[in-house]
Amino acid sequence: MSKNTIIRTHVLELIDGKSAHIDLESGLKDFPSDRINDKPAGSPHSAWQLLEHIRIAQWDILDFCTNPDYKEMKWPDDYWPKDEGSEESWNRSLKETLKDLQSMRDLVANEKSDLFAHIPYGSGQTILREAMLIADHNAYHLGQIVLIKKMIEG
Repeated sequence: MSKNTIIRTHVLELIDGKSAHIDLESGLKDFPSDRINDKPAGSPHSAWQLLEHIRIAQWDILDFCTNPDYKEMKWPDDYWPKDEGSEESWNRSLKETLKDLQSMRDLVANEKSDLFAHIPYGSGQTILREAMLIADHNAYHLGQIVLIKKMIEG
């Protein structure tokens, strides 16, 4: 097995949330839809805000990796939802998050993707770095969502 195949396999495992932490879909499954806007004591964000933030940030990273006409978003304003969520917006956000996550998986798995090449319109970033950023960012905020779920369920 080549080194490129090995690194692709490891990064895909990381993106999938295998080994060290729960995967995104399992972690969000069965979140009580009537509680998505709750902020338990000490939590600065609701589960809805965190899921939508994951979606927005992940989309932005994927867009950065694939769009030569990429436009940088304004931090933090463009990365957090302004409104409360609904069951419909939760389901839509989850669906889009999983779709974009699959797009990142496909990009990493594609043998034509040079994981180590600098993204031409970036400042030194690579697909490898951005894929690991998605995995890290998603895991961090998914952990917060899982904790919120445990807190509201008692």
